Amino acid sequence: MSAPADTAPAAASFPYEGPEQLREPLTAALSRVVDPEISMNIVDVGLVYGVTVDAAMAQVRITMTSAACPVIELIMDEAEAELDKVVPPELLIRVELVWEPPWSPERMSAGAKRFMGW
Repeated sequence: MSAPADTAPAAASFPYEGPEQLREPLTAALSRVVDPEISMNIVDVGLVYGVTVDAAMAQVRITMTSAACPVIELIMDEAEAELDKVVPPELLIRVELVWEPPWSPERMSAGAKRFMGW
């Protein structure tokens, strides 16, 4: 399987609080992070639960499809690396792994569901 044809950044399917001018660059950065097990970006898979940016920090809450996911650290590290390319240097970056609410396939984008044959 190859990645979905529409490789443009996914429309943000997660809550965002922060400066409007950072919304698109942050969404694009997170869309470059690929879950290697399914060859789709974490935004389309629905792994991004929310982004909050304030005067001190850019915080991203992500989950995994399973607690047994063998690539948790890889995905978190890649998310931080991609965010580091777009977050202003004066802001800290925090990528937080959360398990509530549990991930479900309903969180996937329409393109990701088509890709998976759902």
